[in-house]
Amino acid sequence: MQPPWPSTFSIVGFDPKTKDLGVAVESKFVAVGAVVPFARAGVGAVATQSYANTTYGPKALTMLKQDVAPKDVLQRLVKSDKEGAQRQAGVVDAKGRSASYTGKECFPWAGHLVGRNYACQGNLLAGADVVKGMGRAFEATQGDLPVRLLAALSAGQRAGGDKRGQQSAALLVVRDRGGYGGFNDRWIDIRIDDHREPIEELIRVFNIYDVTLLNREDPKDVFPLNVSVVRELQAGLASLGFYHGSASGKLDAKTTAAFEAWASLNNFENKIRTDGKVWGSVFRAFRAAVSPKDS
Repeated sequence: MQPPWPSTFSIVGFDPKTKDLGVAVESKFVAVGAVVPFARAGVGAVATQSYANTTYGPKALTMLKQDVAPKDVLQRLVKSDKEGAQRQAGVVDAKGRSASYTGKECFPWAGHLVGRNYACQGNLLAGADVVKGMGRAFEATQGDLPVRLLAALSAGQRAGGDKRGQQSAALLVVRDRGGYGGFNDRWIDIRIDDHREPIEELIRVFNIYDVTLLNREDPKDVFPLNVSVVRELQAGLASLGFYHGSASGKLDAKTTAAFEAWASLNNFENKIRTDGKVWGSVFRAFRAAVSPKDS
């Protein structure tokens, strides 16, 4: 029996500055992140969808590692697949070369758009404007790869997206030793498996993931630990139960230990600075914890 057919739109992308590779996808299909995205640092990124053949992911990455061009990768995959007419896939490699394929039996509207360093593809969509909007957003958005991929996904939805509706979304971005502890390349791996507004939820979770685990801060976005900031920290830490003392404005060992305890409890260990400053993102998260109604 054939499994459910995920109506999907996705983008695969490459950032020539950082060398990051990634996939963003949305679908009226539960847990689309478990089916569509594949990527390997220094090699490439793949989206396999429509009546998805999940062997396309690892097979494509193996060929990309052997320096087979993305368009040739797709030709080989489809040629060896007796149900290739029902498949759809997008591929980008670590040189920025990209390609996409839409089988003639994919449900309409189905199609793709290939640009420099990216490829967009979708089936069962509201129309061609979905992939066109994704491509424009990816090209026009300022920022690194996850920001541009998420912008493309949002643009696709604004253009009509999946004509059956929304259910799940995912973002996968790989970087050499970018994963937790440097043990793998999964720099960003976030999935929203079932939600009324999966793209918005994906962005919300990404922002939490970003402020706690990633090191993407603007070097200018810092607060100096001067008297007024330290007093605010002391008062807030006291209200949260981490600090017992006066709001003197002096950054002493007791205040430092209390702030580090709060930071560690909230997964900000890798965001602690020792230069008399605090990251703006961390300080804003602290303020939100102290006064959630004001955040």
